[in-house]
Amino acid sequence: MALIKFLASPAGRVVRIVAGLVLIGLGLLVLQNLLGVILAVIGLVPLLAGIFDVCVFAPLFGQPFSGKAIRDKA
Repeated sequence: MALIKFLASPAGRVVRIVAGLVLIGLGLLVLQNLLGVILAVIGLVPLLAGIFDVCVFAPLFGQPFSGKAIRDKA
């Protein structure tokens, strides 16, 4: 549960956005092949989750999908 609370926090959002950007950059700038494109597409998940304040893993632990709802619940 501590992981979900961290991911829903402002610091967690920043970590997800940075991680997404790193995966996209690594995929497109370093690998530059089909594997790089796949890695870049995977990087979109944490990037968009951080931007839109959702936590894709939270429902697996019985928490709400929305980061704001997770923070309000705590």
